[in-house]
Amino acid sequence: KSTIDKAITGARERLRYVSNQIWENPELGMEEVKAHTLLTDFLEKEGFEVERSFVLKTAFRATFYTPASKTDATAVNACVVCEYDALPEIGHACGHNLIAEAGLAAAIGVKAVMEKCPHLKLKLTVMGTPDEEGSGGKIFLIKGGAFEGIDFAMMVHPFPFNAIYPNVLSISRMNIVYRGKSAHAAAFPWEGVNALDAAVNGYTAVSHMRQHLKPTWRVHGVITNGGIKPNIIPEKAEMDFNLRAPNNSELEELRIKMRGCFQSGATATGCCIEIDESEIPSSNMKSNTILGELYRSNVTLGIIYGDKESDRNTPSFSTDMGDVSHQVPSIHPTYAIDTDCPNHTSGFTAAANTTDSHELTLKAAACMARTVIDVVYKPEMLEQIKHEFNNS
Repeated sequence: KSTIDKAITGARERLRYVSNQIWENPELGMEEVKAHTLLTDFLEKEGFEVERSFVLKTAFRATFYTPASKTDATAVNACVVCEYDALPEIGHACGHNLIAEAGLAAAIGVKAVMEKCPHLKLKLTVMGTPDEEGSGGKIFLIKGGAFEGIDFAMMVHPFPFNAIYPNVLSISRMNIVYRGKSAHAAAFPWEGVNALDAAVNGYTAVSHMRQHLKPTWRVHGVITNGGIKPNIIPEKAEMDFNLRAPNNSELEELRIKMRGCFQSGATATGCCIEIDESEIPSSNMKSNTILGELYRSNVTLGIIYGDKESDRNTPSFSTDMGDVSHQVPSIHPTYAIDTDCPNHTSGFTAAANTTDSHELTLKAAACMARTVIDVVYKPEMLEQIKHEFNNS
């Protein structure tokens, strides 16, 4: 493990440079061209076999083998996941520049051990996954077979709280369009059918429904189109909603309730309604506790984790890493950076590029690297990891 720490420390400035460049050049999902180039060039220089534009234009897969694992089908295939997309207007307010840095740092640490111990039956995969904030790049990578053959996967995420088992919810997105009929709002209002009224009714119905929603459910939305001008009865109105629940079955219950709310707006006003749920939902996180406890055993000074029960009380969020956890054993620990600002705020954007956040990221990365090596050196651990995954 000292080999891991030495390798990561030696690459500290280069890692900081990559993270800083991604932070200074925020790119939206599926448009992360500069980040894709930075990360793949870095890994290629480190000796990884790099597949650029892997399945998706700005995704990548980078692989490093020991001589013992090159042709051995029984070699452990460990995957470290990188994210690097930003948010509109507020940039890296979810710290994905740090997630990318953590993935590179963990890869450097594991690679150093692999070079020192060429007998290890280990294949290391670094998966670059775009558009976590939008359509969920990992879902498309799963469909493209990217995680086939992976034994386990992990990533870390900056957050206001430390949690090995974060409260990651399933999420579904709905786009609702109401169509009515335009008319002059002063001269002939009776000729119109007001689509904005339908949207307001639907939105209000959701608010009325909240008292009947479980405490673990989340519903939030915005009206994205409310008409053209006040003197024109709106013939079209549009809303976007996100729905979240602890698992996919509860998410479907919530979707049924929300469809009823939105339909009520159309019924009350005489509008037509279109509900688009074609965007692929993301699943809840099925954290592997064997991996999670290995990660805990490798935590260094500066990151303090509570028990699993306390993790359940941390604020919830959603991520397409949840979908990965339903394909292969996975963990997604969060680590607190030095800020009181929550994710998706300008304050968190600023915090995602400080020296303290950089140093904490390297510590979290070292935890990942040590966990990978622990699994390889303790073959019974991989059996336990897979047993839990297959029976959960």
